[in-house]
Amino acid sequence: MELLVIRHGKAEGHGITGDGDRALVAKGHEQAKHLGRMLKHAKRLPEIVLSSPLVRARQTAEDICEEAGLPGPVIQGWLACGMDPERAWQELAAFREFGRVAIVGHEPDLSGLIAFLMGCPHGAIRMKKGACAVLQLRPPTVIATLEALIPPKLAEDGD
Repeated sequence: MELLVIRHGKAEGHGITGDGDRALVAKGHEQAKHLGRMLKHAKRLPEIVLSSPLVRARQTAEDICEEAGLPGPVIQGWLACGMDPERAWQELAAFREFGRVAIVGHEPDLSGLIAFLMGCPHGAIRMKKGACAVLQLRPPTVIATLEALIPPKLAEDGD
C-alpha cells in the first residue's frame, strides 16, 4: 500500500477559536488545492482520503478532493490530535485493500507515525503545514520506505 501522509494547511492561530474549530486561512486553502492538482497531474491520486475530524484537517482534505476530482474524505476519529502511531498502524489495516491511501492530520502525530513506520528515532522527522510524504508500506510488518516528499513550498502557487 502507498500511504500519502498530509499535514493540514496553514490555519488560524491559537486563541481565535477552540483548537478543534481552527479553520484554514486563505494560504492553507491554496496549499491544499495546489496539492490536489499536483497529485492529479502526477497520477498519484489516492483511492480514499481519510481525515481527522478537526476543522483545519477536514478543510484540507476537502480542498484536495475537490481539486483532484475525488470523492470527499472519510472522517476518522483516530486521526485527531494525539494519535498514537501503533494505533494508527492498526487502524490502517482496515484500508489495506486500497492501493493508495491518503491521511490528513496533525503534528506531532504525523511525524511520529512516519518515524514509527520507517524505524527512525522519535523526533527525527518533522512535517510542515501543507507537506505530503509518500510512503510505501509493506504489511503485515511495520516497514515503510519514503518514496517522495512534497514540501509546502511546492504546494503553493508562487507565494
